[in-house]
Amino acid sequence: MSTPTRQIHLASRPDGWPTPENFRTVETELPDPAPGQLLVRNSVMSVDPYMRGRMNDVRSYVPPFALDAPLDGGAVGEVVATSSDRFAVGDVVLHQQGWREHALLEEKEGRKVDTDLAPASAYLGVLGMPGLTAYVGLTRIARMKEGDTVFVSGAAGAVGSIAGQLAKHLGAGKVVGSAGSPEKVAWLREIGYDAAFDYKAAPVARQLKEHGPIDVYFDNVGGDHLEAAILHMADFGRIACCGAISSYNESTPPPGPRNLMMLVSKRLQVQGFIVMDHADASEEFYRTVGPLVAEDRIVHQETVVDGLDHAVEAFLDLHRGANTGKMLVRLDG
Repeated sequence: MSTPTRQIHLASRPDGWPTPENFRTVETELPDPAPGQLLVRNSVMSVDPYMRGRMNDVRSYVPPFALDAPLDGGAVGEVVATSSDRFAVGDVVLHQQGWREHALLEEKEGRKVDTDLAPASAYLGVLGMPGLTAYVGLTRIARMKEGDTVFVSGAAGAVGSIAGQLAKHLGAGKVVGSAGSPEKVAWLREIGYDAAFDYKAAPVARQLKEHGPIDVYFDNVGGDHLEAAILHMADFGRIACCGAISSYNESTPPPGPRNLMMLVSKRLQVQGFIVMDHADASEEFYRTVGPLVAEDRIVHQETVVDGLDHAVEAFLDLHRGANTGKMLVRLDG
């Protein structure tokens, strides 16, 4: 028997900001699992900023989405049929076939998750790619030390909110965050940020000045945030470049920071990174962060949108800054 289901396809490539017309919901049927396969009914899926880049037909660290084919991304669901010895019906599985109600996986494409440790959705956020990104950026890329002053941009997002809290647990002397509303700024202070500011209220460089010099900058935004951070970095400071969401939807790339000479005068170290290059850090990450999550010593907030029909809306809202913490789409509600 086959399983009727729905998927979201990329109908056309966006030029600048995506619109609903760039996407199409498609009804299809999936066959029963062949040997070594499992059928998963997705319960929750992730929308992430990096997905915008995959909508462009350009060479990058990950292949672009194909036209007239399902989008993909992180998802968690329950095994409803299996022909694999590694999985049983009822197992909860993390995989990369999101943007659809059901996923037919090869057994190597899924990983069981422990829902006694944390809810299934946490494996798309604090215990998933965003959490690992925050951990790798601080420990491997920026090589944060006890007593460091750490600045995190996009601090109320999925990665930034975890990065700031982890920095405190790792011994940072002061953690500063930027976010896009007074409500988000207040929330950052609630979860342990020592200071936070609304980047829309005044120029970033002006607001960051009182918190410098900065030893570590965790950059999720790029643009004016990166320029301001360079201006207020301490000598021999370290910058971990995780993303540049401020420019993801621009048709023409904005000018880069105007103060790059300070990289030389301050002897700064700047390194971009992609979390998939650091899969070997996963075990260390779970060993360090898992207990903090289980003991509620790290707060992980989720912004949840219901239904596959609203997945595109959730993705667009993510880029508008409508989320606090991880943006998710619930598929089984």
